[in-house]
Amino acid sequence: QVQLVESGGGLVQPGGSLRLSCAASGFTFSSYTMRWYRQAPGKERELVAGITSTGGRINYADSVKGRFTISRDNAKNTVYLQMNSLKPEDTAVYYCNAPGTLLFHRDSWGQGTQVTVSS
Repeated sequence: QVQLVESGGGLVQPGGSLRLSCAASGFTFSSYTMRWYRQAPGKERELVAGITSTGGRINYADSVKGRFTISRDNAKNTVYLQMNSLKPEDTAVYYCNAPGTLLFHRDSWGQGTQVTVSS
């Protein structure tokens, strides 16, 4: 079955770092653009970063540019989000998804991974 499983979230102090991972299975990962999104309670889901299938094109939300780095390892079917200089406003549930798959269009994106930035 097609699956995306996020991990790596946790509680971190402002200014700290976390690396999120998203393990993909059940589809040809190397053929798809991958994106990281986040959603805070009561807020709309927002795009954080995107990376094309080969990693040749990368995009970031202005709010995270210079602090976050998206990368992928197609041999491991995994996309990463390195988050540095974390701020309290980065607190959210983080999700990965592939816009070119049916997973993207489902009502539920699963559990994601919780990132909490607090002192």
